[in-house]
This record gives sequence, structure tokens and C-alpha cells, in this order.
Amino acid sequence: MAKKLLIIARVGLVAIGAVIMVDCAVLMTVGKINFGTVVPFLLGSAFVAHGIFWHAIRKFTRQNPFRNRLWYTLWLLFFIWLISFGLFVFSLQQQIKRSSQPVSEVAAIIVLGSGTIAGKPTPTLAQRLDTAAPLIKAQPEALALTSGGIGMGQTHSEASIMARYLHEKHGIALEHILQEGKSTSTAENLIYSQVILAAKEVPITAPIAIVTSDFHTIRAAAIAKHQGYQRPILLASPTPLSIRYNAWFREYFAFVSGWLFGEY
Repeated sequence: MAKKLLIIARVGLVAIGAVIMVDCAVLMTVGKINFGTVVPFLLGSAFVAHGIFWHAIRKFTRQNPFRNRLWYTLWLLFFIWLISFGLFVFSLQQQIKRSSQPVSEVAAIIVLGSGTIAGKPTPTLAQRLDTAAPLIKAQPEALALTSGGIGMGQTHSEASIMARYLHEKHGIALEHILQEGKSTSTAENLIYSQVILAAKEVPITAPIAIVTSDFHTIRAAAIAKHQGYQRPILLASPTPLSIRYNAWFREYFAFVSGWLFGEY
């Protein structure tokens, strides 16, 4: 019985690790090389290595008392991390629920970028724009602002591609959409957007809607509040079920990265 459980555990480690590695590798090939992709990639590699070479690793660790203690210590730290990840997911789910509530009147609507491919929004970014469009139409007096710079291998800013998408798919006039086309991160999305808001005499103390993916809401809210946005209202776009839990996993590391680098 114990042997069968070990085999199942090893197969599970290889499968989970491989999925994590492939996902992160794809993201890194399109320029998303950061804490939130590199660390999960390394963790996935460790999963795969343990699943394939379990007996060899155990034989190696048992040969030395220090290595054996280190082995158990690392597994203990892993389970502590697993608990922290569970707490993060719970907090994220609560934030997603809050972000799904109807939006009251706002002074501005900021749509955060999430990458483009061949001059078009990625599916994740398209979801954000599709979520923002009804609010932009419902509150025409609010400033509408797309935020995102020029990505690797791109010739147009993400903000301009987002604006064109809103115009072509949702019929929103281009002149109604302000564009922040320099940012390369969430922190820059929000800090550079402040310059445009100030030019339009919209204070960051006013209620401002921030549209992003549901998994990204908890970090976006923390960054906005840290930067002085006093009444940010997060509007969550849905994440497809096929990538939802993987997105949550990567977002955990991105959230830790933001905390380590003082983004909130």
C-alpha cells in the first residue's frame, strides 16, 4: 500500500511540476521574466526531479545525518509554504467576491495591461477590456484610461492596442480613451496613470475603478493604496477555468515579490 502511494505521489509531482515548468517557460519566452515566473519554474523543476529521482535522492540524503536533517527541514518548510499559499488563495477569493459587486459612480476607469500578441490583446487582456467596456459606456463622464507600454518585439504600445480593441469591438470612440503607454508593470501602470489623471484634474482621492483579472485584484489593490489611491474600486475580469488555478499559483509568487520589493 505504501509503495503504491509513493508511486502515485511521484507521478503527481512529475505531472504538477511539468505543468508549472511549461507554463512559466512560455511566459518567460515572451519577456515575462520575473520573480513570479522564475521561482515557480524552479519549484516545478524540483517537483519533477523528486518525482523521477526519488530513490536516488533519498539514498543520497540518508548517507549523511546533516543531509537527512536538511531533507526533512526542506519538506517542513514546503508544508509551511503550502499553508501560506492556502491563506493567500482564501484572501484572493474574498477580494474577488468584493470586486464582483456593482460599481458605483467613479471619476476614472483604469484598465491595466496584460500583454499583447501580434498587435492584438492576449485572451486575458481581452477579458479585462470586455469587462471594462460596459462600465465605460455606463459612465461616459468618467475618464477612461488604458495602461501598458511597448512589449518585447512589439511596435505599438499596449495602451494603443487596448484602445483600438475597445473602439473596434465595443464601439467606444478613440478620443474618449486616454492612453498611458510607458509602463511595464502594475506599479508603473498606476504611478504613470496618476500623471494623466492629474493633468485632467482628477485627484487620486476620488473613487477610481481599476479593471484587472480576478487573480490580480489583491495585488493591484495593495499597490494602488500604497501609491496613494484612497478609494480604488477593483473590477475583476474572469479567468478561464483551464488556467485559473495556475494563475493563482503564479500570482502568489508575484505578490511575495511585490512585498519584497516594497510595492506595498
